[in-house]
Amino acid sequence: MGEQPIYTTRAHVFQIDPSTKKNWVPASKQAVTVSYFYDSTRNSYRIISVDGSKVIINSTITPNMTFTKTSQKFGQWADSRANTVFGLGFASEQQLSKFAEKFQEVKDAAKLAKDKSQEKGDTLSNHSQESGRETPSANQASSINGTDDEKISFSPEAAQLKSENERLKSVVELSNTTAKKYETELQTLKESNARLVDALQESSANVESWKKELTVCQEESDTLRKKIAELEAQCNEANQEKQKNAQLSVRVKELEAELKEKEQELENLRRQAEIIPQLMGECENITTKLKVAESKNKDLEGRIQGLQMDVSDSRQKQGNMKGELKKFMDILDGKLDELHEFRQGLSKLGVDN
Repeated sequence: MGEQPIYTTRAHVFQIDPSTKKNWVPASKQAVTVSYFYDSTRNSYRIISVDGSKVIINSTITPNMTFTKTSQKFGQWADSRANTVFGLGFASEQQLSKFAEKFQEVKDAAKLAKDKSQEKGDTLSNHSQESGRETPSANQASSINGTDDEKISFSPEAAQLKSENERLKSVVELSNTTAKKYETELQTLKESNARLVDALQESSANVESWKKELTVCQEESDTLRKKIAELEAQCNEANQEKQKNAQLSVRVKELEAELKEKEQELENLRRQAEIIPQLMGECENITTKLKVAESKNKDLEGRIQGLQMDVSDSRQKQGNMKGELKKFMDILDGKLDELHEFRQGLSKLGVDN
């Protein structure tokens, strides 16, 4: 089936500077995909990361590798075959923890696979030694009973033993080759371990310097934060001043509008002031007429008072005349009564006569 991805995440990839062995060099400009691959054919595990068409990580995981968390979001491991140290910067601490757990899991699986392959190699080596011990007896038998060809023609068991010997010889040669390969890898691992120890010592020294730099950076960060707070306070004051200026601008516009209105009123008053002399003349004419009217009114009031006095006198006279007329009417009524009685007396005298 070939290689299959078993876990995938995203991170910023770094490599240690080969010249200084101290500084990190970014291998990717942005976060890229980092995946664990399992090769079922070779029974091996690899970490692979590709940025575009460029392979930036191709690290085969061995039982000797160790993934180290150097901060809350950064981790690293050394690859002796690639002769470098890889670093990964994650977006969160959870992603780093998950990657580290997967690294340990894959490392244990690689160790288990290596142990199984060693047991298989030991078994093959034991078989080859037993076949080496059995070969002289077979040669003796062939010398006693005849040649190998004769034994093959007459004994099927001898043919089977021969084929088994040939197979065991090939296995022994393969095991010897594998042993040499393992010896070479072991020597390479020893040299890599020595280099890694040196790199670890340098890293320890670098960690101390990095701690000091981190302390300095933290102090600078605190200073910058204070400056930022001061700048924010100044910005707030500036914003308040801007708001005040905006309010003042609005007030100035309002005052300008009011000033225009006042100027318009003043212009109207000036125009009215031009009419004032004419109005003053008219007022003087009206005042003269008013004085004439007042004098006439006084004359009329004098006449009215005279007429009121005449009316009073005429009313008094009329009252006197009404009294005299009533008296006259009373006298006239008495005279009429007397005349009536006189006529009645004359009538009685005529009857008697």
